Amino acid sequence: MTDHATGQPPTSEADLHDNRRQVLYWRLLARLFDPEEQPTLESASLAVVEDIGLPSALLDPGASVDSIVQRHPELAAEFDGLMAPEPEDDGVRDRAAEVRRAALVSKTLLNVFATGSGTVTAGQLARWQSDAGWLERALGCKPGDLRGGRAGGGSGAGAATGGGGQGVSPTGTGGRGATPDLSRLIPAIGPELGSIEADLVKRMHLREVLADPKLASQLTPSMSLIEQLLRDKDNLSGVALANAKALIRRFVDEVAEVLRTQVEKATVGAIDRSVPPKRVFRNLDLDRTIWKNLTNWSPEEERLYVDRLYYRHTARKTTPQRLIVVVDQSGSMVDSMVNCTILASIFAGLPKVDVHLIAYDTQALDLTPWVHDPFETLLRTQLGGGTDGTVAMALAQPKIAEPRNTVVVWISDFYEWRSEPLFESMAAIHRSGAKFIPVGSVTSSGRGSVNPWFRERFKDLGAPVLSGHIKKLVHELKTFLA
Repeated sequence: MTDHATGQPPTSEADLHDNRRQVLYWRLLARLFDPEEQPTLESASLAVVEDIGLPSALLDPGASVDSIVQRHPELAAEFDGLMAPEPEDDGVRDRAAEVRRAALVSKTLLNVFATGSGTVTAGQLARWQSDAGWLERALGCKPGDLRGGRAGGGSGAGAATGGGGQGVSPTGTGGRGATPDLSRLIPAIGPELGSIEADLVKRMHLREVLADPKLASQLTPSMSLIEQLLRDKDNLSGVALANAKALIRRFVDEVAEVLRTQVEKATVGAIDRSVPPKRVFRNLDLDRTIWKNLTNWSPEEERLYVDRLYYRHTARKTTPQRLIVVVDQSGSMVDSMVNCTILASIFAGLPKVDVHLIAYDTQALDLTPWVHDPFETLLRTQLGGGTDGTVAMALAQPKIAEPRNTVVVWISDFYEWRSEPLFESMAAIHRSGAKFIPVGSVTSSGRGSVNPWFRERFKDLGAPVLSGHIKKLVHELKTFLA
């Protein structure tokens, strides 16, 4: 007997199935890494698919999973949980079923990860979103869960935390493991899907998507998408503008929830021992009270007589503080602009903190009147352009009325064209007694680039550039302002 797919006589039926599965996965890899069609792999894969009774449309790059399922409804159940782990079986492999799953897995992965290049239409974006939903279902999640950052539901979520089967290579052995178990990669797949979606949006006419409420509602808010919306907002109107604002609002609310939690968890300042402890029950220091009154212990009565109660100091400094946030809104600093705008609004909601926000590129804009509403603040930004920090400094310096009670946070990559005068102004703020915090960038990952010239001078000044991770900035600000 000869295998129609490989043209080789298999030594056993098991070898026949293994060869067919490998053919399908080699085609998958070839298609992912090389857009050129490999005729031999294509014809071999077609022979495999037809022999096992699956529709040839599985090999059609233009056919969506939706269209295949509509014509072959019986396949819907097979796509669900396709790559989620299953309990160990009795060790007997169903190699024929593995070949069938390999064909379905290949279709799902190719439709999501082989996105090509060039302009994308609204229809193509909608198709990709649908196929991404099928991938999420295959991993045991609900459609939209991974792209929304929620690895929830189903066996896929459980596997992401360590439960479930073994992840092996496409040619691995053992039970269902012969089908790639991607469930352990769920935390990484989510951001990757978001990145692919953002790239597709970037390659299409965004205004066309925003003008369609149904299509716009399917967009997943991400930093790259928000950047495009902020850049193009002045060219939008009507339904498109309303949908853009809704997406920005959703993203702002999601990031604000995370940052607010970080602010609440951050360490606060030292206790102010100059303020007498409040004599209430919740402040009672029971251990100290017992220790200090041990001399009053009566062995005969087995009773401790307490002459004095001791209380814990709980008061903290409440001196009104002024926080001035200056953020570079040039193209390379979009993440920082969005994060810091939201962060400033959170600190503005704290008692006795006077927050001011200034954004700049070659011009400066005082956004303080809207600092409590990051959504409205972002709508007033103008991303892009060059960088001239001296225009922002002209707005920031007059706001420093009491240096000892003022902190100035300056977020930028510090690639300035008027470096010397800007640094001298920053050094003057530092010498005045105000706390000056230079920050390279403020992102969730902590990655950021800083002009080495500024980095060295800030270090010599005694105000080193803060690491770009937003958690460190939150800690620094909370400690100073508490």
